[in-house]
Amino acid sequence: MSQLEINKKSGCACAHGHEHGESEHQRERRDPHEHCEHHEHKDDKAEGAQTKADAIDPALLATASPTRAIYRIVNMDCPMEEALIRQELAKIEGIDDLTFKLGPRLLIVDHHLGSTEPIVQALQAIDMTPQILTADSKVNLKPIEIPWQKLAVALLLAGAAEGFHLAHEWQRLPGEWSLYLALALAVISIFLSGFKTYKKGWSALIHGHLNINALMAVAVTGAVLIGQYPEAAMVMVLFNVAEAIEAKALDKARQAVKELVDLTPPTATVWDGKNWVEKPLEAVRLGDKVRVRPGEKIALDGVVLSGQSTVNQAPITGESLPKEKSQGDYLYAGTINQDGALEYEVKTKSSESTVAKIIRAVEEAQNTKAPIQRFVDVFAQYYTPAIFILAVLMALVPPLVLGSSWADSIYKALVILVIGCPCALVISTPVSIVSGMAAAAKGGVLVKGGSFLEQGRLLNWIALDKTGTITKGQPQQTDFLNLSPLPDQQAQSLASSLASYSDHPVSKAIAQHAQESALPLYQVQDFQNYNGRGVGGKIKGQQWYLGSHRLVEELKLCSKELESKIFPLEKEGKSVVALVNEHGPQGVLAVADTPKESSLEAIQELKKLGVKTLMLTGDNDHTAQRVAKEVGVDDYQSNLLPGDKLAVVEKLESQGNHVGMVGDGINDSPALARANIGFAMAGGGTDTAIETADIALMDDDLRKIPRFILLSRSTYAIVVQNIALALGIKAVFFILTLAGQTTMWMAVFADVGAALLVVANGLRALRK
Repeated sequence: MSQLEINKKSGCACAHGHEHGESEHQRERRDPHEHCEHHEHKDDKAEGAQTKADAIDPALLATASPTRAIYRIVNMDCPMEEALIRQELAKIEGIDDLTFKLGPRLLIVDHHLGSTEPIVQALQAIDMTPQILTADSKVNLKPIEIPWQKLAVALLLAGAAEGFHLAHEWQRLPGEWSLYLALALAVISIFLSGFKTYKKGWSALIHGHLNINALMAVAVTGAVLIGQYPEAAMVMVLFNVAEAIEAKALDKARQAVKELVDLTPPTATVWDGKNWVEKPLEAVRLGDKVRVRPGEKIALDGVVLSGQSTVNQAPITGESLPKEKSQGDYLYAGTINQDGALEYEVKTKSSESTVAKIIRAVEEAQNTKAPIQRFVDVFAQYYTPAIFILAVLMALVPPLVLGSSWADSIYKALVILVIGCPCALVISTPVSIVSGMAAAAKGGVLVKGGSFLEQGRLLNWIALDKTGTITKGQPQQTDFLNLSPLPDQQAQSLASSLASYSDHPVSKAIAQHAQESALPLYQVQDFQNYNGRGVGGKIKGQQWYLGSHRLVEELKLCSKELESKIFPLEKEGKSVVALVNEHGPQGVLAVADTPKESSLEAIQELKKLGVKTLMLTGDNDHTAQRVAKEVGVDDYQSNLLPGDKLAVVEKLESQGNHVGMVGDGINDSPALARANIGFAMAGGGTDTAIETADIALMDDDLRKIPRFILLSRSTYAIVVQNIALALGIKAVFFILTLAGQTTMWMAVFADVGAALLVVANGLRALRK
């Protein structure tokens, strides 16, 4: 037995996804007789024309080693071929793991072999052409090109074959030459459109593996042998036309995600100490200063050093409105600077930018199959051999047992092979899942696997961290009560002047409010800090204090009237300070971490979807109660440690609930990992939370969660519709075939129609 442990997480983005294209280097190394079934390769343009959207991730290629071989297999493009490769490589002792990436047609083999020659020989034996890739390999994955001209010629030849055949039957053309001409035209049409189908089908048959190509090759060959060669030609042409259309449609779903990378420019304007110079992104170092002018795309992640502008962040976060950016604000690569020049410090390499991580995560996610997709793949493994056995029985049993015509029985068997091709069934799920993930990514929701997209529909509880998730995570002034005869603005200015000299979070919130309100500030003399209880100083020669209830008591200036103002605010979970002079309290100010404007709307949307919400926080009960009431969550728990949050999630799940956890900090990571689905607030969240979570919200907008759940529900509905379409159409035609009411023409149109229906239906998820 082989030591191969098959990696069940591997999968594919589609059943017939075609994304061909190769560099000069590839063409030199591949079999000169190898050609593409679905399109012709054109000469590559200049090496610089290769875009990052088309290139294989260099970080992946860098993992190649003596114990890890990375192969590009140009003619590996569907799960059936993946299964065939697994079957062959499982015979080799010393292979530890296999990972398939059918989008870029990559096979990654982890092994402890002395030589990779057995791997290459096994692949070549099943007509797979491996190209070894290293860290230095340059591979250009061109957009798919369909050979419509070749297919059109094949279709015309098939039509001509049918015309000559009918003319002979109707005795319009005397002699046998019209039949021979029809046969010749049909054979040319079959090989022009389906040579690759035959090649793959024969390879599968001799290795004991039945797939779509094998069924089609047997059906077409059988039809030719019993004299139905015009139908055989049309079946082969239409089969390959359907595959080409499917490939184009699925490529559209994948490209919807890859469009994000296209937003990143190839160069950046960097300060070299004397001048601004254009440099390729790979040459820009961490800490370099980069300039971006109005209208330009931001090349690398970084922090603004100088300048002010608005930036369109929609490609990364899905935000509809541009964001104001100034000194200290973070910039994402792939976003668009709008109306001002910015200079910023580079914080990540091009390969580690936020947009690069998004693309990498989505590509990895496409290799993690949803449960329903795994079910369909397993079903197809048994379904295809069952169809083949049924066809054999249909060909043999009626003539041998019932005395039926051999020609009629074989014809029915061939019709069963055609209608039984599981194209529509196999493609029904991946096209919908990939489209759904692409739609989510374009909306600023990074889904790390098809399984999470499918499970989202099941969520009935969402647990939310409070600080930074429901709330803004920064204290803000919420209340000001003027107790003095001074005008409100003057009293507020006095308090803000004292606060501006302090670094305490409460003072900073008051000072920030004054700045936003454009309040005038006074000069403070003899400033004093009272160890966390407050501050004091002279303004225009008069002593003033800004401090807590405790400081006011220490100054012996407290009163029942003041406490009647302070205590209700403290019960709301707010931090309260008083403005005091020698005559007593002159004002009361309250500071609190306020909910985001979007939180209330998000929680209301979740309620409409039948999803309950639970707020989890380490804050005291007064604060938790205030926020919970303000945003309308169904329940809350306060004074929680990280382990307590984990325990709450575990308890909910033990009661049979499907739980989502939303958080942004390291203390949320245990609960994020334990929940059925963990949502990270990726805009301001920590790397730990983002890495741990299953889904990242790129702009910290909680409204994306109900939208994700709706997307999950609609995507799942589309998948179910597709499976029902694929199996329903086949079931109807099986019954009609057994009753002798169908032809190969009808069968192929039903098969092609079912495949195109599920592709078109699956692509609807892109618009959700």
